[in-house]
Amino acid sequence: MHASKHTKRPEHLTLGQKAALTSGGDFWHTQTLPKAGIAPVMLADGPHGLRKQPAGGDALGIGTSVPATCFPPLVGLGSSWNPSLVERVGRAIAREAIAHQVGVVLGPGVNIKRSPLGGRNFEYVSEDPLLTGCIGAAWVNGVQSLGVGTSLKHFAVNSQETDRLRVSAEVDERTLREIYLPAFEHIVTTARPTTVMCAYNGVNGVPCSQNSWLLTDVLRGEWGFDGLVVSDWGAVSDRAAALEAGLDLEMPPSGADHTLVEAVRAGDLDEQYLDASARRVLELIERTARARDTEIGTAAGVEEHHALARVAATESAVLLRNEGSVLPLDPHAGTPLAVIGAFAETPRFQGGGSSHVVPTRVDNALEAIRATVTDPARIRFAPGFTLDGIPDGQLVEQAVEAARGAAQVLLFLGLPDAAESEGFDRTDILLPADQLALLNAVAETDASIVVVLSNGATVQMTPWQDRTAAVLEGWLLGQAGGSALADLLFGIANPSGRLTETVPLRLEDTPSYLHFPGGDGHVHHGEGLFVGYRSYDALGKAVAHPFGHGLSYTTFDYSDLDVTETGPNRFAASFTVTNSGSRAGAEVTQLYVHQPVSRLRRPVQELKAFEKVFLDPGEHTRVTLDLDERSFAYWSPRDSGWMVDPGAFELRIGASSRDVRLRATVHCDGTARPGRLAADSTIGEWLADPVGGPLLAAAMATDLADSPVSVTLDASEISAMAAALPLARIPAFLAGVTHDHIAALVAAADEARATTEA
Repeated sequence: MHASKHTKRPEHLTLGQKAALTSGGDFWHTQTLPKAGIAPVMLADGPHGLRKQPAGGDALGIGTSVPATCFPPLVGLGSSWNPSLVERVGRAIAREAIAHQVGVVLGPGVNIKRSPLGGRNFEYVSEDPLLTGCIGAAWVNGVQSLGVGTSLKHFAVNSQETDRLRVSAEVDERTLREIYLPAFEHIVTTARPTTVMCAYNGVNGVPCSQNSWLLTDVLRGEWGFDGLVVSDWGAVSDRAAALEAGLDLEMPPSGADHTLVEAVRAGDLDEQYLDASARRVLELIERTARARDTEIGTAAGVEEHHALARVAATESAVLLRNEGSVLPLDPHAGTPLAVIGAFAETPRFQGGGSSHVVPTRVDNALEAIRATVTDPARIRFAPGFTLDGIPDGQLVEQAVEAARGAAQVLLFLGLPDAAESEGFDRTDILLPADQLALLNAVAETDASIVVVLSNGATVQMTPWQDRTAAVLEGWLLGQAGGSALADLLFGIANPSGRLTETVPLRLEDTPSYLHFPGGDGHVHHGEGLFVGYRSYDALGKAVAHPFGHGLSYTTFDYSDLDVTETGPNRFAASFTVTNSGSRAGAEVTQLYVHQPVSRLRRPVQELKAFEKVFLDPGEHTRVTLDLDERSFAYWSPRDSGWMVDPGAFELRIGASSRDVRLRATVHCDGTARPGRLAADSTIGEWLADPVGGPLLAAAMATDLADSPVSVTLDASEISAMAAALPLARIPAFLAGVTHDHIAALVAAADEARATTEA
């Protein structure tokens, strides 16, 4: 969206006013310029609820913000695999932003979960870029549908908290393009966020706030972004360098506006950069005017939004294990039910740091369970552990006593607030030792145990999950999570969440284990493309629970796969999904693409499409998943672009990355063209090339007929050592071959290729 014709233009402003516009007026507002008739825009944290600092509060306002609906953080919301639900949540957040005169909500966070140790993993969606992009775009669409701005963050490769203000992420080109940038690209090109927030860290030695390749070449030049780039709070160290690189707005203000004026007057900074950034700030004011001009009472939608938060939480939880169909429980049973664990009474429903929301209310699972069962007196509660992690033997004894004679134990475990937050990374993925001791003690009673987890990132589940009948991964479910968990445990709702990240057997199995979090100001992404399931699949490594996994109280059958070609390197896969069980439920259908043979090494399979379908018992529906050319492409550093190899691709459709139900093979004509042959191209590359192969063979048969190298030129017979030899090196080994021969071959190949392409 471009600014209207009534938007003020930077040409009407003084140099000092333009410089002032490119930094905040205070911690949460853009600059006010009364003489120029320019009003401020308020920005506030998100993304799972509004965190607006109250008037007169401290700058950060963490824990003291105005009450707002706390929806599930993206670790939960992403697990719904339901973009339409995410969009509804976005609209609700926008409505609350309008009520509080907030013009821009700072979200969503779409960085890739490289390691389960990442301190802000609860704010991010997934280890997979396609899923992350789809969920992020839905959130942006929802918020911006009411005229409120968004801030896509943190651009880019912001996957750790350790040394986050200084560390440089060292990432190769393919990994950047295929793993860390696609979610941003998808959201920018399809949802057009109002702003993009640069990350604290650097990428390949250049701070993101000063990275012109990221902020200008890629973001604006390649993706067509027409909004404003804002800094993460305190990310700018050089105002002029940041402005020139493409960063428009420094937040909060550093008081360095004068340095821009001085740089322009000294000829060190072209004023066109200042004009461009000032114009984008003015356009931001125009784009968010609708939200600022709308009147909504601050109490509006409180109950409606809490109900939506409950729906969102219900779809966010993932049933990982359900031996003997122990779940759902019967709410009308008369036998004792033990509810154990401090989180049942004092829920942990969000993470710590800048996204911390003051909720309008909080449901706890214990009260919700008592309200759900016919006879609340059958509930036996024991906290079992303290929230500060200090072992308490008496609490364990009380829990064991509650478990004895109970028909079922609901054991609420998870990570305390102090274990994960913005500002630091975890050092392990274990549940706290006192909670594991509690689980083992309760298991000794031979009770049937259902574990309900509250955690913002993956935890190790082996070997303790073998002592349980069921595991319900509750992530962090927002303010209505307690009621949602009761709905799921007693079958009022059917679990439909699916894992957005692999649960490993142990930390040492994770792809980034040897590299995370780096040191001395650098973190090497040595695992490259093989993040998450891409690594486990490539190595054939066992996992506790695979990417995309999640159980239901019903069953689903897949059948009748039909694949049609819809264009060059484009296909549509249609199939039938049937609810073959006795309960209504939702299935997340997932399509992965596998390329058996590739010019460059690729992951074994990659998620390329998905759809969540809701079906009554016995109901079936036809699902169609579309694959465009990008679904088959890889990034070619040689060609500086996306390329599709000609050949066969297998489409794998199923319920998780390791539960494939249907398969089909398609053939792509491809887009990849052979690279230019040169003197340093190898004999093998020349022989494999449709132009160069015949030329080299002909040369060997004529000009070089007396040379020993002419003995064999068949690509299938030539030795590996000879195939790897660059043509330019042949004269050093064979006296009959000169550099003139090599130069003539290269020229002939260039001429032949030019003729072919013409």
